[in-house]
Amino acid sequence: MDITATEQQRAQGLTGNIGTGSLFFTVLAYTAPLAASVGFLPVIVAFGNQLGAPDSIIIAGVILALFSVGFLVMSKRLAKPGGFYAFITAGLGRVPGLGASFIATVSYFFLLIGNYAYGGITLEALVHDTFHGPDVKWWVWILVFQVAVGVLGYLRLELSARVLSVLLAAEILIVLVYDAFVVGKGGASGLSATSFTPHAAVQGSLGLGLMFAVTGFGGFEATVIFREEVRTPDRTIPRATYLVVGVITVLYTLGTWAFVQAYGNAHVVSAAQDPTGSFLASVTQYVGKAGYDVVTVLVNTSIFACGLSAHSITSRYVYNLSSDKILPAPLSAVHRKHGSPYRASILVSVLAFAALGLLAILGANPTTLYAQLIGVYGYSLVILLLVATVAVAAYLWRRRTAAGVTPWNSLVTPVLAFIGLAIVAYLSTKNFATLLSGSQDLANGFLIAFYAIAALGCALALVFRRLRPDTYARIGRQ
Repeated sequence: MDITATEQQRAQGLTGNIGTGSLFFTVLAYTAPLAASVGFLPVIVAFGNQLGAPDSIIIAGVILALFSVGFLVMSKRLAKPGGFYAFITAGLGRVPGLGASFIATVSYFFLLIGNYAYGGITLEALVHDTFHGPDVKWWVWILVFQVAVGVLGYLRLELSARVLSVLLAAEILIVLVYDAFVVGKGGASGLSATSFTPHAAVQGSLGLGLMFAVTGFGGFEATVIFREEVRTPDRTIPRATYLVVGVITVLYTLGTWAFVQAYGNAHVVSAAQDPTGSFLASVTQYVGKAGYDVVTVLVNTSIFACGLSAHSITSRYVYNLSSDKILPAPLSAVHRKHGSPYRASILVSVLAFAALGLLAILGANPTTLYAQLIGVYGYSLVILLLVATVAVAAYLWRRRTAAGVTPWNSLVTPVLAFIGLAIVAYLSTKNFATLLSGSQDLANGFLIAFYAIAALGCALALVFRRLRPDTYARIGRQ
């Protein structure tokens, strides 16, 4: 029987030769360490647990490390990638699995759009304010980001990984330089370990601090999404996952503590009310004008790196859903030369272009747009992690007699991770308006839309079970 070229491309599957280092940088790019330091870590100080902000990051890191134990054991038993989509399906069934996939795909796309909006603002400021170039609308600069991300997203993942490795190395270096200068100059009033005391940990709102901190670990799921494109995945994926969680925890804890020292315990909370402005002002004060100029340039490369990583993850979610025939099958075509999901990548680029074009026509405020879309993504991540924890525990418990499955990774660590994530999920729902930087009515609208999308995925799975059992059997890369 003859098969078409498209069918041959789909049968080929994604290919690649990504090692631990490249996978680590590709996933770490998603967290945008420098952009997070400039515009996100001070938020934990201002609206979270204030001087105890570093404690929130440490606790979040411990929760994610506990989650990763069972998550990685399970990953070795799932031959095909799919991230939360595949894990929740394998653990809890096809109906919740498809619902989770809809939430994940939409939330990653929202993050991509929010990242582009942020990039348009920062690139406009860089060109006009720093380099004294022309004053061009923010949405024009978004096109620059989109074209570059779209081209790299179309090509083989190794090329994107090499680009991301260079950009991330520069980001991490400048963050560490900032930390070193603050420490070397003794901060505003001498270095203090107050941030790491139990009293500081419960200052302000520990709940909001944890909520923001967990969001800062977004994207680490990507280590398993790229499984088909990774060299020796059973070794590479665990190494990269633990490395990502560990580096983010250390880098963000140290960076937040250094920011507190830069202003001093008495003044940092009031200064952090202007997150981006306060961080950049401290860079100028401690590193100098040259340091400020370097940071403003690298913030743009940080946002670009995050956008490229978000585009890659979203494209692979589209690819996985089309491989399972949930989305049109032609979107699962794999490029013969690059081994990439090129049609899925093109679709994501087109949808992003259309969405941002519509927002520009409607006169959307990019700063507000960024905050709201990042808030939606952060909430989605917390809920997906919580459900995935239950899925991992259920899957491994059913296989508790199998080799490599122990009470530690099938019961103890999932339960501990679930407790931590359940607390964060409750607080995220309760404080969703704060997360969105908007009104309660807006927050309620987003929450209704969030659960409606999940319900749509679940309902579609039930339709497939009744009318298209062959498609239903495929759900979750099964």
